[in-house]
Amino acid sequence: MKQAFAAAALAAVVAIGFIAWIAADIPPRAEFVPYAEPAAPAERSYLQAAYSPLHFRPAIEAADDAQCLACHREVLDDKVRVDSPAGRKAELMRAWYQQTPTYAGEQDTFHRRHLVTPLAKQLMNLRCNTCHEGHDPREEAQGAAADSAQQADAGFTLRKQVNPETACLKCHGQFPWQLMGLPGPWDEHKAVFGNNCQTCHGAIRTKRHEVTYLNAAAIEEAGKTAADTCYGCHGGRAWYRISYPYARTPWPDMPAEVPEWAKNRPVQSEARFLKQTESKP
Repeated sequence: MKQAFAAAALAAVVAIGFIAWIAADIPPRAEFVPYAEPAAPAERSYLQAAYSPLHFRPAIEAADDAQCLACHREVLDDKVRVDSPAGRKAELMRAWYQQTPTYAGEQDTFHRRHLVTPLAKQLMNLRCNTCHEGHDPREEAQGAAADSAQQADAGFTLRKQVNPETACLKCHGQFPWQLMGLPGPWDEHKAVFGNNCQTCHGAIRTKRHEVTYLNAAAIEEAGKTAADTCYGCHGGRAWYRISYPYARTPWPDMPAEVPEWAKNRPVQSEARFLKQTESKP
């Protein structure tokens, strides 16, 4: 029994040695190439573009317009049709945003009106990430996946790439004449105030427009000669039935008593829009 076991062990050792000797004498195959990371494709795929870090926080918070427009240039290149599908000529029609005389020029597209038109350059300083704060291209419904926005996330708006409550409403809400103690809507009673917002606001709530997405000095100067400059963003181009709850930033000689309607108002704008010279919370 012991002799048989020893013979089998010896045979195994000999076989292993023989295989090692054969393998050592075999040259490597000519087509063999060690593994290396594949080179990046000449053109990025849709998934690579959709899941770019620029579409998510924190990268989108520091993104500049050039980075966004590298892929989304069409938002500025697109133009309004000369003739509508119904045959109406744009030059003979007035759009809702042309109702106030501060808008000059022909009709224009949505993004161009906010970024490159004369009024936008004069009074605004909007950037792509002023409104677009990122989104999940895989699923834009709260709580749909473990890594998606949770149901309790009040800053998330279902199926939208912009939250209108914190972006659009800032400049497209109703004029809150009830809160301001006016007898009625501004366009019906502006003559009583000399069609001049500075009649009251020369001394009340004088600390305003000091955010990065507006040209505060230009707005204040234009408001001295044309109330429609103010009214355009404070009810003149309203999309919504409600007004935006602007921050009630303290101003010199501000009364100590806070009105009932202002008790829940913030005392400064969102931190991301504060100018660098202001202290952030």
